[in-house]
Amino acid sequence: MQFLWKYIDDLVGKGLEGAVIAQLLFYASATFVPLALPLAILLSSLMTFGNLGEHYELVAMKASGISVWKVMRPLVYLSFLISILAFVFSNNVLPVANLKFQSLLYDVRQQKLAFNIKAGEFYNGIENYIIRVGEKDKDGRTIYDVKIYDHTDRMGNIKVTSAESGYMELSPDQKFVIFTLFNGYNYKDIITTKNYRENRPFDRTEFKKQRIKFDLTAFDLTRTQEDLFKNHYTMLNTKQLTQYIDSLTLRYDERKERFSSGFYSRYQHLSTIDTTKKKAIPKKSIALKPIVERVSDSLHKIQLKYPLIDNFAEGEKFNVLEMAISTSKSNKDNIIFNKNDFNYQTENIRKHEIVWHKKYTLSIACLILFFIGAPMGAIIRKGGLGLPVVIAVFFFVIYHITSITGEKSAKVGDMDMFLGVWLSSIVLFPIGLFLTFKSTTDAPLLDSESWRKTFNKVFHRMTSKQASS
Repeated sequence: MQFLWKYIDDLVGKGLEGAVIAQLLFYASATFVPLALPLAILLSSLMTFGNLGEHYELVAMKASGISVWKVMRPLVYLSFLISILAFVFSNNVLPVANLKFQSLLYDVRQQKLAFNIKAGEFYNGIENYIIRVGEKDKDGRTIYDVKIYDHTDRMGNIKVTSAESGYMELSPDQKFVIFTLFNGYNYKDIITTKNYRENRPFDRTEFKKQRIKFDLTAFDLTRTQEDLFKNHYTMLNTKQLTQYIDSLTLRYDERKERFSSGFYSRYQHLSTIDTTKKKAIPKKSIALKPIVERVSDSLHKIQLKYPLIDNFAEGEKFNVLEMAISTSKSNKDNIIFNKNDFNYQTENIRKHEIVWHKKYTLSIACLILFFIGAPMGAIIRKGGLGLPVVIAVFFFVIYHITSITGEKSAKVGDMDMFLGVWLSSIVLFPIGLFLTFKSTTDAPLLDSESWRKTFNKVFHRMTSKQASS
């Protein structure tokens, strides 16, 4: 359902076959496993132990000398097995599913809308042609007041076909649409004569019946080679991600070092300028005298702030300042460009590192959410799809929000990479330990009577202290 709501605009009206939509749904379902699997484990473990507690089966086991931890042990082994399979899936299956899904989705998005001409509208779905149909019968094939603009010559509306009526039909192989037109004219502007723009000469040919065939092969779904997408970070396994991270980091360091050394070597010669001698005024500087006089006030201010300019001849100061300003602007643009490039490369490296860490966070999240769901089910003693669903959604929202927040912070560099990607596990791990401890020690965590006694004790102590004071 999430896939359909998200990509419904890319699917509607394109005449896609059922097999193509089924493939998209299948690959999309595989890409949603990292989101659905932790929630499934949390809900299933919570419902299982909630049912055991609701029907007093846990009580019977405890009375027989079987602890909650011993009851959980087989499911703990199962959870470890699921975690291992989750890593195998995330490392080997998920990259292939992402590759298949993204490449097929790209082709679907590039697919043209299905051939559908509406009455009273200009249709430009067929390349180099614009078709307008004034009216259409209910049969969908009989048309009236037809105009076809031919742009194959790339010269504008120099070829126009107009007809009173006609009908359109598909060829037997569904690759062409054939217009059979009646009682019309073909107009063609003559642009090869002299002064045709003023005279506007044209040819007009009358016809009783005319057939025009349009190619519809462009409406077929064309598959793009998957090799064009396979280097994206979401389509790599841990070994490939490690290689890409090393390569990108090395390329980034070399690029940064090359820019730093080139920028320094470009301007280190400025330190060798001899500022002890003033240069003579050249003859050509006389022509610049009016310009220098107009900017004399600015030069005076610059001289007070930058005494180095006094070492140049009076007529050269303006040229020196113009060259300095131009060079400064060029350097500023160069620095901004390289800064943006470095930021892009850094963010690209972080994206690869986030995907590498997420190969492992899925497995750990499955374990942690099991140790939250199973003890919580034993504590609340409610099965079914009522209260367990509410509690499961509550914990999953915490997991999902902290996970997204940490990943985004790590991607922009506001948080350490390990801390950002593993933030959800770090937050939920203590909760899992606490709930597991409470369930194995039979602590009345959600017993209203025990909470009432606790509040009464606290309230009694507060009132006694106020009375004594």
